[in-house]
Amino acid sequence: MGKPVNSRSQQQTSVAAEDAVEPGQSGAPAPGPVDKAMEVLSALAETGAPHRLADLARRTGLAKPTVHRLLRALAAAGYADPATGGSYRPGPRLLGLAAGVLADDAALRAAGPVLDELRVRTGLFASYVVRDARTVIHLDVRAPVQALGLDLRPGAREAVTAGAAGISLLAALPPEDAEALLGETETETETETETETETDAATGVGEATRAVLAAAVRDGYAFDGADAWRDRRALAAVVRGAGGDVVGALALTGLAFTLDDAAAQLYGPMVRSAAAAVSASLAAQPGVRLGVITGERR
Repeated sequence: MGKPVNSRSQQQTSVAAEDAVEPGQSGAPAPGPVDKAMEVLSALAETGAPHRLADLARRTGLAKPTVHRLLRALAAAGYADPATGGSYRPGPRLLGLAAGVLADDAALRAAGPVLDELRVRTGLFASYVVRDARTVIHLDVRAPVQALGLDLRPGAREAVTAGAAGISLLAALPPEDAEALLGETETETETETETETETDAATGVGEATRAVLAAAVRDGYAFDGADAWRDRRALAAVVRGAGGDVVGALALTGLAFTLDDAAAQLYGPMVRSAAAAVSASLAAQPGVRLGVITGERR
């Protein structure tokens, strides 16, 4: 009997099997090749590039060989760019697409000058934020002259319940939708905790978030004095598009001693008015594209 031949069809079956199952995912619905490529692309676009292969595999939950194969395909298409030490950064084609979309967005164009004014008047970070399911992304960040050790960059992502930016967007949702997102976040947090003390702390964070949410509904802006980083504070107010739908939020972020309760009472109405001004400028500018992505991400 001759030696078995590894035919092209067998090779394709092997690759398909690799795409279908990842370590630790047995029994769960397997993401398809496109889902995996999107996860790698999203991880590649996070701040801190260039990214090591091991870090990208950890962030996506995919096996290193799968991530490496997808990175090579993305690099061939111009969406990834190999760097030193086997790491990767976003490629020129991805950067060009992002730059084109951002430059063409009405909300970002309207928010830019307002962010600069907020930064100058307050000495804090001023940013334009949008929601992506259960996270928020800072799309445009204007840094003060003295950042005082606080690092906030475009592309920074955080949980929707982690700070004032996300809370302001939650406050604009129907109460049942906001409560559903809060419930999902609490469930995930409690699942990740391992001790009774940690679980109690997670529940306390949920109660604190609900209090901040209620205040945001009342005041028209959110102020979070105890966010996930504990050494920084933020306040934010939503921006609405031409149809009245929420498209994003303006946020101020600073260290706790630069954005205390007294400063929040002064800057909160300022951010609320600034967000209203951006909203008014968008009312006659249909075509705002960037905004809330409500679909679930794998």
